[in-house]
Amino acid sequence: MGVRLPDLSYSHHRDPLLPWLSSISNALSALTSSDHVAADFRLLLSQCLSLFKSDHRYRDDARFLKIWFLYMDSCDDFHKVFMEMEENRICLHNCLLYETYALFLEAKGNLHQAASIYRLGISRNAQPIESLTNAYRLFLSRMKEILIAGSRVEETPMLPKVCNPWTTSVVNIQLRKINQLIVKYEGYHATNRPYAGKVSLSSLHNSSRNKIIEIGGRKYQIKGCAGQGGFAKVFRAYLNSNPDEVVALKIQKPPFPWEFHMYRLLDHRISGEERSSYGFAHKVHIYSDYSILICDYLPNGTLQDAINSYVVVGQSMEEVLCIYYTSEMLYMLERLHTVGIIHGDFKPDNLLIRYAKDDLIEEEYKDRSGSWRDQGLCLVDWGRGINLSLFPEDTEFTGDCRTSGFRCLEMQEKKPWKFQVDTYGLCVVAHMMLHGSYMEIQKKSSADGGFTYQPKLPFKRYWNAELWGSLFTKLLNQSTAANSVQLLKELRESFQNYMCSDPKMIKKLKQLLAKQRSSLCSS
Repeated sequence: MGVRLPDLSYSHHRDPLLPWLSSISNALSALTSSDHVAADFRLLLSQCLSLFKSDHRYRDDARFLKIWFLYMDSCDDFHKVFMEMEENRICLHNCLLYETYALFLEAKGNLHQAASIYRLGISRNAQPIESLTNAYRLFLSRMKEILIAGSRVEETPMLPKVCNPWTTSVVNIQLRKINQLIVKYEGYHATNRPYAGKVSLSSLHNSSRNKIIEIGGRKYQIKGCAGQGGFAKVFRAYLNSNPDEVVALKIQKPPFPWEFHMYRLLDHRISGEERSSYGFAHKVHIYSDYSILICDYLPNGTLQDAINSYVVVGQSMEEVLCIYYTSEMLYMLERLHTVGIIHGDFKPDNLLIRYAKDDLIEEEYKDRSGSWRDQGLCLVDWGRGINLSLFPEDTEFTGDCRTSGFRCLEMQEKKPWKFQVDTYGLCVVAHMMLHGSYMEIQKKSSADGGFTYQPKLPFKRYWNAELWGSLFTKLLNQSTAANSVQLLKELRESFQNYMCSDPKMIKKLKQLLAKQRSSLCSS
């Protein structure tokens, strides 16, 4: 005999959910492992949810939320249930929604999605927020052990100690090595079939507007091209034609799953507020002919745009702003190299500008606290990213990035390199900010009879020549075996200390950032 539907013959005008709660409670008490009883119970829950999911009286009702969780527990596709709750805005500001769903995901082994659900709840300030942040903290401690076990798979040496990390053969070796991990990444979707949407991906051009492409059952409305390279184009798109849900679609041929691995590696190795400095990928769809990477879209332009805004009027960026962005870049590379990641394509086109939502407080600048956490740069385009855990510890690299103006000295002289690929890029960006042009290098004799590499263009007399001289000398002349992290830390502290030595500079920095935002974001 099936479970009994609620008796609606008596009045519950003020709270029509009550008889359903009673019937569900009775059915739950009588529930056995019998298939037909379980099916009847699921039907009872489904009927209740269908009846009340659009009823605004229960949108924030914890009792109704628990019915959703019972239904979720009875279904195989609990993600679909959660998406239905999102669509109907069920208890979006109740921490129980995110804690419970994250536990469902964790139990199924979907750790990355579980982490994103905790972060989603925290970003929505779900209450009580203290309970949610504590649950997330406990989750991260459990996850740490799993990640340590997973990293042992990565760290098994399989690649030579001197190699080009970007050749197809080396990338394929790495992908085979991490294959069991990458297919489990939350958001990874792969098929052996070609992309079969109604709109051909090859028909998308820089001028494409309002074409709608379907990816994984979702519709994306193309709103313009945000950038392109040799094998990929990045488009700005609205999810389901909603201008409040903007994403970046990176469409690449042939398919290239490596970049998605780098984004998930960043999720593992860079935590907390620092993670927002390195871009975020929601998912990737791998077809036999294309790959489509779906990422956050930042609308504020790139550091290259900021540099160009000065160049077009025959000027160069103010030194205070150059110092600020250089200290930001030093910090970004310091964190990256600490966790064994090399970006490999460090240039101003790949540095998106982030602006704080709230006013910047001068006293909070030194510790990067308050609104300064949201202000700065975001490093994207991880297609050339290098995961050092996949190589022997003393590996050196021999590849050439072939990006004009950004080939480090070791590449130019056909010598091995390691972190120099990033630190040279940083020097070029700093030079572009200061001078408005790419960096040219010359050899200068040193006191010990040798030589050092230096930029050809001299510093202006009113710049802090000691600060900039130390940056270029140390970064352009470091050896492959040098401690990149310690050097970056020392340089970053010297830039920050100089900025903090005079409160007027931080005040001026705030003014310049506000002016830049007004100029670039309105153009």
